[in-house]
Amino acid sequence: MSSANLIRVALGAYLLIFFSYLLGPLVVMSLTAFNSSSFPTVSPWACFSYEWFDVLFNDKHIRDGIYYSIVIGIGTVILSVSMGLAASIVLTQVWPKLRSTYYTMIIAPILIPGVVLGISTLVFWDRAGAFLGATDGSFLHRLFHNGIFLTILGQSSFIASYAMLVFVARLQRFDTGLTEAALDLGATHTQAFRKILLPFMRPAIASASVLAFLASFENYNTTTFTIIDYKTLTTVLAQKVRLGINPSISSLAFIIIVLTIFAALAFEATNRNKERKMAVQQGKASAKKSGVLPGFMTGNPAAILLVLLAFVVIVLVGTAQKYSPEACKIQVREAKQIEIQQRIKELREARRIKDEARAAEEAEQPAQAPANAPQNSGAFGNVFAPGNLSEDDAPAPDPAPSSGTGAFGNVFDPNNLNSE
Repeated sequence: MSSANLIRVALGAYLLIFFSYLLGPLVVMSLTAFNSSSFPTVSPWACFSYEWFDVLFNDKHIRDGIYYSIVIGIGTVILSVSMGLAASIVLTQVWPKLRSTYYTMIIAPILIPGVVLGISTLVFWDRAGAFLGATDGSFLHRLFHNGIFLTILGQSSFIASYAMLVFVARLQRFDTGLTEAALDLGATHTQAFRKILLPFMRPAIASASVLAFLASFENYNTTTFTIIDYKTLTTVLAQKVRLGINPSISSLAFIIIVLTIFAALAFEATNRNKERKMAVQQGKASAKKSGVLPGFMTGNPAAILLVLLAFVVIVLVGTAQKYSPEACKIQVREAKQIEIQQRIKELREARRIKDEARAAEEAEQPAQAPANAPQNSGAFGNVFAPGNLSEDDAPAPDPAPSSGTGAFGNVFDPNNLNSE
């Protein structure tokens, strides 16, 4: 094998291992969403079922968690994108000697653990309410102790740094001469920002918004301290994992994975279609349509995969209305009962064989004992046996002392002292 072929084989093996490591858990979790087993598992496979999707849609806690996660995500996007855009513009306008210090201060929240951010947010706004004189039941007290408000503030404190990095990367390609030309022509700073800078930053704003929403949606460390009386999807899932999970979590993961792939394919297909139209307008490609595929699918693999994915989803939704796994469940239940009964028989047979072997050993033990072994031998031999000492072997008692002899002789004998 030549060196080029060896490199290709090694590269292919590396890519296979890498993508298996990266996507393998997602594939396994997606499969467990369709297994009727009460615990997320692929092996042993019980029955193909859609029941866990029904369990997911009927779970009020998960529905509320998704709702509050979306609300908090939208609020975080508005606040963090605004803060990040402002910080990035200030970074380009600040005195050059202070840019490194300013940049470090803006990036610092990313390096702080989320637990610290959550606790500090909770404590700071509680003290701020007390400083402003917020009493129980007042608007400020309800605001500073509202879990949604505090979670938006806590998440935006570090997500704004991510948004700022996106904006800084975009601003490095901006020509400041355009703004200066607009100002020279009589435009105000607001008009220059709205008509020149903001359209230029529009792709970065979209990217930062998606990044901020996803970071907010999956955040747990900060949210768990600031959410207080509400529940987000991550906190609900964490609680379910502690108390015991079922495959409804896998069905939720499957839906999220499908939506993510669908959005990525739609974005890629849209970009490919725009590039194709621009190439046609510039004369670099022909506008001839294929007779087999529609125009937007011609030379666009992402669009083809998007249509296939949509078709698979439609088929799954259509079959879910008619398919019933009850017959399969009955067969699985009967097979398990037969397996349990067989296992019980094996255990009883093994116990019977063991009891017979023990009885045989106990029957052989007296025959193997030595003939001259003393009977009733204890730990101390026959020392304490009742018949160990006979009357002949007993030691003779000492001669009895004379009458009246006590422990002190005859000192206290009444006759020892006479009248003389």
